[in-house]
Amino acid sequence: MHMDVMTWLIPLIAMLAAGLLAGFAAGIFGIGGGFVVVPALLVVLPLLGGTKDGIAHVAIGTSAATIILTSIRSLLAHSKRGAVEFDVLKTWAPWIILGCGAGVVLAGHVDGRTLKMIFGAGVMLMSLNFLIPVLNGKVISDQMPSGLARIGIAGGLGTFSSLLGIGGGTIAIMTMTLCGRTIHRAIATASGIGTLIAIPTTIGFAIIGFREGGLPWGSLGYINIPATVAIASMSMLTAPLGVAAAHSLPAGPLKKIFGVYLLIIGALMLRAGLKI
Repeated sequence: MHMDVMTWLIPLIAMLAAGLLAGFAAGIFGIGGGFVVVPALLVVLPLLGGTKDGIAHVAIGTSAATIILTSIRSLLAHSKRGAVEFDVLKTWAPWIILGCGAGVVLAGHVDGRTLKMIFGAGVMLMSLNFLIPVLNGKVISDQMPSGLARIGIAGGLGTFSSLLGIGGGTIAIMTMTLCGRTIHRAIATASGIGTLIAIPTTIGFAIIGFREGGLPWGSLGYINIPATVAIASMSMLTAPLGVAAAHSLPAGPLKKIFGVYLLIIGALMLRAGLKI
């Protein structure tokens, strides 16, 4: 009996803690929390049983599922402060959703080691925009991309984000700050982009993993339901705290914190991928 309790208690505590951190990250950085959730799930999910083969896919899919509520909570909190640019969300939505479909299909054709390597490399690359001074504060236009540029950026954002189980905030923030938006408005709008990415990605991962065997207990396709509930319930509590911090902190240090965080997570994920 003692072993049974410990078997469930450790994963539960870990998932609740990941949810608290993910919610705060979602609010302060405009991301869905995937950079916190995916690494945590890679550690916790094996404790729920299943084979090693599908763990990375379940971590990605479950992360996307948790982002739905987290990003909506952040979006509403930012919206109350009048910081969300809803025109950007409306014009980007179709291309983001199409991109998500492409990312899900691609994820279904790569193994867990490849997913980890892509995650780590992508996160480290994205950190550079926030760490290299020459890029910080640079503005290349006072208008958001339109036409083919919008299709390419929004579609690519959807593909990349769904493949990694993230909310796409990093690329969205990068694009908006280069187009003259303040870091605070970019973060606020990025929380809405996380919602646009998370919903189709979650549905897609549930579908492509539906017939897979050897998945952790409680999985619906590549979505683990207990982990989703535990993480999302906690992240809903801390997302507004992150939003408050984002609006009270100066932009410069906020970018540096974000960049260092991404660099550390990227390095850890690359190391995990290489060890398989």
